[in-house]
Amino acid sequence: MLWQTDPAHTSIHFVARHMMLARVRGEFQAFSVDFNLDPEQPENATVEARIQTTSIFTKDEKRDAHLRSADFLNAELYPEMVFKSTRIERTGAEKAKLHGDLTIRDVTKPVVLDVGYLGLSKSPWGTTSVGFEAKTKIDREEWGLTWNVALETGGWLVSKEISIEIEAEFVQA
Repeated sequence: MLWQTDPAHTSIHFVARHMMLARVRGEFQAFSVDFNLDPEQPENATVEARIQTTSIFTKDEKRDAHLRSADFLNAELYPEMVFKSTRIERTGAEKAKLHGDLTIRDVTKPVVLDVGYLGLSKSPWGTTSVGFEAKTKIDREEWGLTWNVALETGGWLVSKEISIEIEAEFVQA
């Protein structure tokens, strides 16, 4: 059965290191998710997420503009990133690994997200919602996002490793 994203209760966040010191947190504010789930057979679910690259937000307009540029996401040429699930591997009663292909720019690579099931609930308005959280880490350079600056003291301006954290709530269609 089809579930619709509840955008007010769904977020896609990422974390990168700046100068090997601080964690820079950001999010994508525009996305859509096609989610099919039978709660009785969750391992057969399918997910396709489309994330608008122009919607990146890190609380710093100059940094956001740089991240949208050809140095990183090249949002003008590649207006969206896409994740398509390929399989689900249950690892516990309320845990799973969501395998899929992530396309950033013109590069598609497999990724695995650790997913936690947060429950299913009926709202006071008669709708049914389901919640999940998911986490993964990627090496941005595998997708051709290689821009960087070496630091005088060693290390790099921007970390290669990017943590991705998703909180998602869906309403039964």
